Amino acid sequence: MKTTTRRNFLKLSAAAGGAFGFGLRWTNLFAEKSVKPLRILILGGTGFIGPYQVRYALSRGHKVTTFNRGKTHPGELPGEVEQLIGDRNGQLNALRDRQWDVVIDNPTTLPAWVRDAAQILKGNVDRYVFISTISVYADTSTGADETAPLAKYDGADPFKETLEAMRASGFKTYGPLKALSERETEKWFPGKTLIIRPGLIVGPRDETDRFTYWPVRIDRGGDVLAPGMPNDPVQFIDARDLAEWTIRIVENRETGTYNATGPAKPLGLGGMLDGIKRALNANAKFTWVSADFLKQQKVEAWSDMPVWTGEESGMARTSISRALTKGLTFRPLADTARDTLAWFQSQPPDRQAKMKAGLSPEREAEVLAAWHKK
Repeated sequence: MKTTTRRNFLKLSAAAGGAFGFGLRWTNLFAEKSVKPLRILILGGTGFIGPYQVRYALSRGHKVTTFNRGKTHPGELPGEVEQLIGDRNGQLNALRDRQWDVVIDNPTTLPAWVRDAAQILKGNVDRYVFISTISVYADTSTGADETAPLAKYDGADPFKETLEAMRASGFKTYGPLKALSERETEKWFPGKTLIIRPGLIVGPRDETDRFTYWPVRIDRGGDVLAPGMPNDPVQFIDARDLAEWTIRIVENRETGTYNATGPAKPLGLGGMLDGIKRALNANAKFTWVSADFLKQQKVEAWSDMPVWTGEESGMARTSISRALTKGLTFRPLADTARDTLAWFQSQPPDRQAKMKAGLSPEREAEVLAAWHKK
């Protein structure tokens, strides 16, 4: 069985990006009052968090431009968005001789992407926002804060790296390359850089099923396999909360580095599962199965049992105190659970037939049967 650690699955999830239909209510995203309008350039903008950033920014009165290949769900963004077509791999002419107040870089993993865009944008953009990841930390055995040492790249030349090579490495270079991308951002925009390091991003439109598994499984009801212990820590952030906070912190002209995950107070896996069950009014019963037994059964934390970190619990204790002081907020878990389930159930039948994370019903039943026979 292929082993997928929590760190690697986080890398896979983040690199996947994802982009999906707008079958959701957007009214809860809109601002109650407008602020000083900004000219915002979003690199990407059609993936997971990008469309939420776009719509929230528009609701705040900002002028939004996106830059991407135009291949991911064309026609979904609002008509008032200026859409520039290009490619981070050398096709950047659409960015030349233009000015914006701020650029938000969503999809970058490769340092060369930052370098190439920054060479064009320097002098034409006041601030650079880089969406990074908590996978940049060298040691996640204890809850890292923003001062913790970063993972080091040990390849030949990071500026010659490709996404294909990163994938071929099993995403081992993902964190180090992100760390170097952060450094490249600061090199080109010293004192004008905002780095946001999200943890697990969840919610409607997430194509990885990294959280979605649980609302779908709990809604199905019956005997649900719950891994480890109820007090095992979990952390995640709704993509809408991340997107909205990014726009607000941009409005405040903040710079520096911030971890961005949640919730605001420590949460155990049991609290998360119970919260989802209550939100869905589901007829589910949780059977807690020990980590040792799951290991014997070759059930992996994070991939087979999403959100659960298993032995890597330090990654679910990442410090977010800095972001909280800058206004990071979280919608109720119940809203995320209900909206995620509604989104998933709106997908085509073939998409719903096979989830991209979590145990299959058949495999879950096998493990539960073995546990009950102990």
